[in-house]
Amino acid sequence: MMTIRSQYEADIDALHHKLKRMGMRVFSSITRAIQSLNDNDKARARQVIAKDQRINQLETDINESVVLLILKQQPVASDLRLVLAALKIANELERIGDNAANIAHIRLRTRIDDEYVLKRLEAMGQLSLLMLEDLYTANTDKELSLVEEIIQRDQDIDDLYTHIINITYLIDNDPYVAGQAHLAARSLERIGDHIGNIAENILYYYTGELNN
Repeated sequence: MMTIRSQYEADIDALHHKLKRMGMRVFSSITRAIQSLNDNDKARARQVIAKDQRINQLETDINESVVLLILKQQPVASDLRLVLAALKIANELERIGDNAANIAHIRLRTRIDDEYVLKRLEAMGQLSLLMLEDLYTANTDKELSLVEEIIQRDQDIDDLYTHIINITYLIDNDPYVAGQAHLAARSLERIGDHIGNIAENILYYYTGELNN
């Protein structure tokens, strides 16, 4: 028969697995959403939107797991920080998925083919993906200095966002397409913010201190 502690550890492992799976799906959604902006057809954009429901369901599953852990195990100190951080990280990942879906919806409305703007949107997306990759490594290896660096990197995405909204009027002199490019940039800027929030919650788990 499984002891209470071994059951708790098994539940924590399952929670980690769900978070990892959610993170991988979000990573894929960002990648595909950016790729969809200049696609000749809309199939990839529709896939991103459809898969957002799976990300939402994973957040629901994680929330339920956290509630059960708190009720059954009544964790204290670092264990409590762990489950609370998991709850907040799942929420941030769900919002990232929503923003990726928002980008896909933009492709359903129009195609962004201005190379100058597209390259900068892609750069924002790549910076976000690199932040996620490094955050996974930092958490696995407990490299808190890297977690802190990732928080600072969000400024690079913010700078690109500011640049894009100042030049989107160049897109074929079409204010509608320019506006959609602005919305795509805004969604990517928000993705960077949410990744930064995940990093802050990881720091909170390890240190017990909130980053100000």
